Amino acid sequence: MQFGYTIVYVSDVAASLEFFERAFGLARRFLHESGGYGELETGATALAFAQHEVARSNLGRDYVAAGASGSPLGMEVGLTTGDVPAAYERAVKAGAEGLSSPVQKPWGQTVAYVRCPDGTLVELCTPM
Repeated sequence: MQFGYTIVYVSDVAASLEFFERAFGLARRFLHESGGYGELETGATALAFAQHEVARSNLGRDYVAAGASGSPLGMEVGLTTGDVPAAYERAVKAGAEGLSSPVQKPWGQTVAYVRCPDGTLVELCTPM
């Protein structure tokens, strides 16, 4: 078994792609002509977005949308960077909600958390 991708279910795929481009400097891999699915260039494992309607159709049922909850869901997208404070500032300026400012953990890693406009929880951290 190998981890292939993460898909975040959102209301507006293009808006989420644009936010991740502005906030985190990730490049768009593609956006399907229907607007229902898109991916970012993130290395070997893809970070993708799909419209809620696409997800509900695939699942055959409803689910809790990340943006529908006042609190972040119990999962995160982790992005590594050598400069967490600058990444945190860039994300907040782009429209993310700052949840936890950069702090250095006892094991030496610097970590911060933001919540994207679509509700996605993102950890910004230095590589381990």
